[in-house]
Amino acid sequence: MRKLLFGAAIAAGSAAACTAGALTLFNRTIPRQDTLRVDLNEMADMEKWEEYKKFITPNREWLMTQKLEHVTLLSHDGLRLHADYFPAEKPTDKIVICNHGYTGCGIRDCSSIAVFFHKLGYDCLLVDHRAHGKSEGDYIGFGILDRYDCRSWINYIDNRFEKKKQIILYGVSMGATTVLMASGIVGLSDSVKTIIADCAFTSPYDVFSHILKRDYHLPAFPIMNINDALCRKKAGYGFQDYSTLDAVSHTNLPILFIHGTEDDFVPTWMTRENFARCRSEKELLFVEHAAHGASYYENPTLYEETVKAFMAKYVAC
Repeated sequence: MRKLLFGAAIAAGSAAACTAGALTLFNRTIPRQDTLRVDLNEMADMEKWEEYKKFITPNREWLMTQKLEHVTLLSHDGLRLHADYFPAEKPTDKIVICNHGYTGCGIRDCSSIAVFFHKLGYDCLLVDHRAHGKSEGDYIGFGILDRYDCRSWINYIDNRFEKKKQIILYGVSMGATTVLMASGIVGLSDSVKTIIADCAFTSPYDVFSHILKRDYHLPAFPIMNINDALCRKKAGYGFQDYSTLDAVSHTNLPILFIHGTEDDFVPTWMTRENFARCRSEKELLFVEHAAHGASYYENPTLYEETVKAFMAKYVAC
């Protein structure tokens, strides 16, 4: 996220520079971003991404030719949220709710995993997070707001299918953070059977603080404090209002944690800490040589076999 952060002015250390830097950080990360502004080199080197595209592109192109149902609902705070419903070829009682990462959208970022689940005979719901894709919203929720949207999609599935669907929550990066945070919601539907969280960050505060330290050798204070106040005033939430650590400490849902060993954007310690704090049934997969969000593409066979084995334990046939 080097291009998303501010620059040398902050290094001067003055209050004015810190305030200006925090404002720049807020404006470049929290408001809606309809253009991808994340450097792909943050996730893997470009040579690898060219190789990954050979796997991703055919899946995406095939998915776009399928009959997808566009569905919407109203969030708890009045936003019109969008998703694409992709039913299995045969009737099934299993559905995966797929959650994409920052500045992505469901149909683009979750196409390959949706094709995989489709081949297993699962329905898929590919959601667009608030302020992403076709969903409304002026500010990105970084999981803290999106966890309630995730609950809304779960309730939508329950209502539409009369609670006859077993629900699996799947997410990558911000989407993984979202599903982990949703797992801590009191009274979450018992239709949810398990969670697959790929490279989740523990909180927006933690991940932004990591980037500050990594790229600019700056401490979180006072920049993150200023940015947190801006976010609370404009977007209605603070970066430390909730964390995945809070959620997994209380959930009873089985969780598969996944992370690439070469992830320098969301460091692996965040998944290690999530795993350590989790009190429910859990498994951990580290994918060697995979950078941020690239575990599936780096080793599809290992990824798919691990996911299938995990779901077989907790999702009834």
